[in-house]
Amino acid sequence: MRRTLLCGLPLVAAAFLIVLLSSWLDLELDATALLGVSAGAVVALVPDATVGRRLAGFALGAVVAVLGYYFRAALAPDTATGRALFTALVVALCVGVVLVSVGRLPLWSTLLGAGTLAGAFETTYSSAPPRVVDLSIGTGTTLALCVAVGLVAAGIGGAVREERTPRHAGTEPAPIDEQRETVQ
Repeated sequence: MRRTLLCGLPLVAAAFLIVLLSSWLDLELDATALLGVSAGAVVALVPDATVGRRLAGFALGAVVAVLGYYFRAALAPDTATGRALFTALVVALCVGVVLVSVGRLPLWSTLLGAGTLAGAFETTYSSAPPRVVDLSIGTGTTLALCVAVGLVAAGIGGAVREERTPRHAGTEPAPIDEQRETVQ
């Protein structure tokens, strides 16, 4: 419970501040703040691979999604079939990225990156498909900033560890519950 609180409080503060700063500085981060901060926190908190690998997978997934939008704007019809082709292509490319990395990048992080970019960009894309290049760059940078804030905030909260004194003296091994908490 304490660990959740220690990790959650910096995230609450970060989400609050990013929206306020966005408003004050006219950065237009409001639409992607919650999505980006949440995705950054997930990348920071999921204990799979190193943070660098998780972040690389996320970033490559976002790039794959942008490439999928370029394909969609150039070649796919604006129909259910075109959207289905786009979706299948992006998921297939995410799987391909993981295969090329020989499993060093987690599949979940590439899919999270692609899905996060798509969630932030779909409405913008739908309003002006011919402007996909400049609009995707703007969305990508605002999303990257929000993800970075979430990653750092969750990392700060995750770095704060509760100091525990061992219950057992001597060479007796700790109970399995204590071992799990130590690993996390």
